[in-house]
Amino acid sequence: MDAIAKAIGLLGYATNSDGIGGLIKARVSDFRVEEISTPVHLDNRGRFTVAKVTLTNWETNRFCNQLSSALKIPRNRVFFAGTKDKRAITTQLFVIDAPQNKVAAVSLPDVEIEVIGRTHQKIGFGNHRGNRFTIVVRGCSDGDGNPLSNEEAMAEVERIKAEMDESLGQGLFPNWIGPQRFGSGRPVTPVVGSHVVRDQWEEAVMAYLSMEGENEEEEAKQVRAHIRENGVSSDVIEMLPRWMGFERRMLEHLLEKPDDFVGAFRKLPGNLQLMTVHALQSVVFNKSLFNRLSAGVPIAIPVPGDIVGRVDEKGQLDVPSCVTVEDRTLPRITRNCQLGRLITTGPLPGSEIRTCEGAPGEMEEATLQAEGLGDVSWDVEAIPRLSTKGTRRSLVTTYQEFSVDTVPIADTSTLGRNWAQGPAEGDRWHPEGACIRFRFTLSSGSYATTLLREYMQSPLNHL
Repeated sequence: MDAIAKAIGLLGYATNSDGIGGLIKARVSDFRVEEISTPVHLDNRGRFTVAKVTLTNWETNRFCNQLSSALKIPRNRVFFAGTKDKRAITTQLFVIDAPQNKVAAVSLPDVEIEVIGRTHQKIGFGNHRGNRFTIVVRGCSDGDGNPLSNEEAMAEVERIKAEMDESLGQGLFPNWIGPQRFGSGRPVTPVVGSHVVRDQWEEAVMAYLSMEGENEEEEAKQVRAHIRENGVSSDVIEMLPRWMGFERRMLEHLLEKPDDFVGAFRKLPGNLQLMTVHALQSVVFNKSLFNRLSAGVPIAIPVPGDIVGRVDEKGQLDVPSCVTVEDRTLPRITRNCQLGRLITTGPLPGSEIRTCEGAPGEMEEATLQAEGLGDVSWDVEAIPRLSTKGTRRSLVTTYQEFSVDTVPIADTSTLGRNWAQGPAEGDRWHPEGACIRFRFTLSSGSYATTLLREYMQSPLNHL
């Protein structure tokens, strides 16, 4: 059992197939993302500069910090529609509150900035329509780790595509919440979130500082082991690598104020504080989806008691439109789900979220009870902005413009450290296996890694 997959509820698949195995992100150029956003209206008299930015191996927020520093402007004067994977080549629009000539003059490594013009319009997550992906899966293998030929791998992709189309509908796949929501290598965020919603601040802080991660750097493992064994002490500060800045600020606060765990938690950036609660909600969603698949209950077609909602013009769930399916409305709602007008939903729980009724409602309630969340109010008194009313999320989502082809096996010297080390025990890839290139588009809020997971059926550390 993949321990990380179990922790975040990414279990099971939409099809009964073998998958192609393999690794993604064997090199940065194997993962390319082009953002699809709503149009920005240009105006030569506009206050803001619009720039198309291509980043190679940059985390979006880190780039914004470096850009604002180079322009000598506050970080909150840089606007974008969506965050992107770090180990990738990503292209997206930024709107920047700075003169065009200054933006054009910025020089950062592995960053291309093309100034488009000026605008009066800021952008944000509401402008994000989706992403266009080009991703190479390298080293395809069967379940025993034997290499797959190009023909074998392509045939398996076609089988999985046909089975998903048959069981879910054309171009649909389960709308799992991907591993990047939970912390790469160390799914600590939902663990911290489970303490936050219970007002267990010491446990929340100590989990963030000391919880072990399977795929972390060795330096981090040593620091976390030291904290688990010795608690918070001044000597651990000296052990911290520079990149563990959040941990440093939390530890320094606790050394100054040993009992102020809420204050220590507040040393995390505001978006990361929120992410802990969102990650906990996401675990409930994933496990509810898995339980439904395991029980053989359809996920794309409604059953009585389901909550369904309208699909808006952006392809997103219109949550206020959600209604409960009754026996008398089931035929009509089923037909509209098949036509793509309505969609089935699962829970992102909170203080006001409705669960389904009937059999699907029982499964959702069982998931909450299993996670120990049955009596949680989701009201966070110490930090009220972390409280959540909850919402619903589509159980399935679409992928479009899908195509696959093969690419040559690459020179090992151009690939990353994981590839150079070769497959470890429990891995599912082979250096002589086929390399398959996937192209597709996804709407915002969907994860390329979870679509590829349906085709690869590899351990999560291969994604």
